Amino acid sequence: MSQTAATADKGMTTRDAPHIDAGMARLNREAARRKLLRGVLMLGGIAIVAVGSVAYWLNGGRYVSIDNAYVRAAKLAVSTDVAGVVEDVAVREGQRVRKGDVLFRLGARPYTNAVAGARANLAQMALMGEAMKHDYQRMLRDVEARQAQVQSDQASFERFANLVKSGGVTRADYDDARFKLAANKAVLESLTEQAQVQLARLGGNPDAPVNQMPAVQQAQSQLDEAQRQLDHTIVRAPFDAIVTQADALQPGQYLTAATAAFGLVSTERVWVEANPKETDITYVKPGDTVEVTVDTYPGRTWKAKVESIAPNSGAEFSVLPAQNASGNWVKVVQRIPLRISVERHDGDPELRAGMSVVVDIDTGHVRHLSDLYSH
Repeated sequence: MSQTAATADKGMTTRDAPHIDAGMARLNREAARRKLLRGVLMLGGIAIVAVGSVAYWLNGGRYVSIDNAYVRAAKLAVSTDVAGVVEDVAVREGQRVRKGDVLFRLGARPYTNAVAGARANLAQMALMGEAMKHDYQRMLRDVEARQAQVQSDQASFERFANLVKSGGVTRADYDDARFKLAANKAVLESLTEQAQVQLARLGGNPDAPVNQMPAVQQAQSQLDEAQRQLDHTIVRAPFDAIVTQADALQPGQYLTAATAAFGLVSTERVWVEANPKETDITYVKPGDTVEVTVDTYPGRTWKAKVESIAPNSGAEFSVLPAQNASGNWVKVVQRIPLRISVERHDGDPELRAGMSVVVDIDTGHVRHLSDLYSH
């Protein structure tokens, strides 16, 4: 039986040998294919990573994302340059006001009295100006009359001077004529000087309008100042804004000049202030397009653009600037403020001063492979 089995096994081996060789060849081919595939995949993976890295580097540096950014708005502590008792507060907390709307009023009685007094003083100065013009004309007539008298005295003196030699008049009459001529000449000089003084008071032009006289112009300026102060007892909004801290001002309160009453926050002059690292603004320039997202309104974006780049870092105007000359100096990356103007449209959510935002700046910068060799 053992011989029979051995013979059978020998017969099977001889018969299946070609199939076994074919299977081994197929296995060898598959192993070679897998080996080749592994090599291709390895090289391909490296190539993909390399190409992806190069593509990422080429596209890198174009976009700058900044999360150290906040909404800013023009703010004003409302005040006036005149003092007085608050008569009326016309706004309330959170109220929107338009440019020119009344905010509050001060008691105007002292200022209306001042205007009335300045107006009366102006009228008085105008009357005095007219009187000075007429008085100057009177002085000119006095000068003319005195000139005629001097001419008459001069003729009499000359006649007496000829007669006194021949004895036609006494020496006393001659002396009286001489002294009378001298006295009238002195009076004429005095009258002429007075007329010149009056002419100087008239500004050198006796026919000039009264409102061009210095005294009248001074009175007019006093009236204008009194009127300005009266106008400033009514305080108006200088721009479109929202009222804040309005309860700090109450009727009956005495408000001194230049004292802040309450605040206004502009609804029109709104921008974003971003503070990127100095290393992030290499390619940022005014005019670059920006996308702004506000933490308060997730999923909402605003179109914007870089308006300006500050000429200094934020530390330049700090109360305690860094002492870089000291021996324990440590280099700190500085922040350069950017001002970004936001496009706003009707229906947009309200942008309130102080809101946190994220800005993404498209610098438009494109890298080239040649840049790899320039560093």
